[in-house]
Amino acid sequence: MADHYRIVMEVSEDNESENSFKEENFLLKFVNHKKICIQCHDNPDADAVASGFALYKFYESKGIEVTFVYGGHNKITKPNLLLMIQALAIPLQYVTELPECDLLFLTDCQYGSGNVTYFEAPEVATIDHHQCGMMQNENYWIKSNLGSCATAVWVLMNNLGYPFEEDLDLSTALYYGLYMDTNHFEEIFHPYDKDMRDYLQTKEQLLFQLENTNLSLAELNIASNALNNRIYNEEFRFVLIPAETCDPNILGIISDFIIQVQEVNTCVAFNPNSGGYKISLRSCDKEIKANEMAEYICNGIGNGGGHLTKAGGFIALKPLKELYAEQPIEDVLFGRILDYHRAYDVIYAKDYTVDLTEMQRYQKKKVVVGVVMANEFLKEGTPVMVRTLEGDVDLTVQEDLCFMVGVEGEVYPIRREKFDKSYELVQGVPDMAMEYTPNVRNNIDGEVYQLMSYMKTCVATGTTKIYAKQLEHNVKVFTSWDEDKYYRGVIGDYLVAREDDLHDIYVVRGDIFDKTYDKI
Repeated sequence: MADHYRIVMEVSEDNESENSFKEENFLLKFVNHKKICIQCHDNPDADAVASGFALYKFYESKGIEVTFVYGGHNKITKPNLLLMIQALAIPLQYVTELPECDLLFLTDCQYGSGNVTYFEAPEVATIDHHQCGMMQNENYWIKSNLGSCATAVWVLMNNLGYPFEEDLDLSTALYYGLYMDTNHFEEIFHPYDKDMRDYLQTKEQLLFQLENTNLSLAELNIASNALNNRIYNEEFRFVLIPAETCDPNILGIISDFIIQVQEVNTCVAFNPNSGGYKISLRSCDKEIKANEMAEYICNGIGNGGGHLTKAGGFIALKPLKELYAEQPIEDVLFGRILDYHRAYDVIYAKDYTVDLTEMQRYQKKKVVVGVVMANEFLKEGTPVMVRTLEGDVDLTVQEDLCFMVGVEGEVYPIRREKFDKSYELVQGVPDMAMEYTPNVRNNIDGEVYQLMSYMKTCVATGTTKIYAKQLEHNVKVFTSWDEDKYYRGVIGDYLVAREDDLHDIYVVRGDIFDKTYDKI
């Protein structure tokens, strides 16, 4: 958002694993059309408006005649959306008939679904971030792990070099779309969402106005009724709060209020939403990460994620009914929350004694991986944020800090002394498959460095041995070097302890363990 955010090193265009996610040419497939109509879902929200506006600006910049529309029974009346549309000169029209076009491009929704007016069209394309409910083809670009459709469009346009720094209206719209769809960034979890949030420059005064035109008296009543209908579990100290249909930020207000109650460690507010149910979570217990709880609750019926203390998710109606038939949503959520609380053993590595009789000895394979020496591009004492697909990690650079980069782009810190004991530098290129290329941001000046640009290759020497066992029950491990945040292991992953330090206990994902370790 601020001027000091800039990318110092870009990923090279020949990174095939990165491009497999970006699919950079998707928007260019349609530039030969003469008339394109952009349609967002009925009763548009800020994300639908922002993503449609972005598509409008992109195709307009290509000299194409573009219209931007929505349908349905109701015109937009929410004050924040009316202000957004007026202040940013967004050419959104309410229609009852489809304007003349040779391509109908849907955004933040899918053709034929119940939340968007159906128009006959000669050709249809779609960009969305919800789970796919319709038949996909080559004209669909759906990324359900993104927090907003605005992010999906930003990724595609950014890869094609669209000059967002010269378009503050569009940048502000995209920022606000993500802001609203992730409950004020509290339910943001994908690194592309975080990148867009961090790099866009915006009209900050307008954003302040928009943030303060969100809540109506009717929505205040919705929040009040929801609080009165809360469901409390004394054993695990959690609250489930059913609410009426409302904007996602109202759920956030409800859950923010409930988590302040002394007897509450976690809470989940939910309400009906187009195509399913929106949920908002809070946690003030360090043994429960809100983002992982959201992921667990939504597993198999939607998607969820967010921050350590604040998270959210969406449960899709179709898989919900397939698994639970007509069971009330309150019962489904209550049962899943109970299951989550009972699903994990907690290990504090500093005080934990491993049972070696249950474990086997292993050593690392000669797999080529990556290492980055932090002091080669960052000064000692610099506070940095490491961004990976698994999440953000805050560190302070020390002279001996290194970043290991694994076969799927996973990143973890290691001290130079342990690196020298366990690895040796070699020639060659690691065989890596990444959905997102990890980077490091200098938290002082905002500069962002792509780790791949500084990476050396290395292999394990085989001198360091470990004890490991495959998990038959989920665990949360508080490592000896971080007693405030745990690392999760699920059934099929491996619990690992270094042979030379049995309190150096951590978790390795099952598929990665099989690729990188051999039994002795």
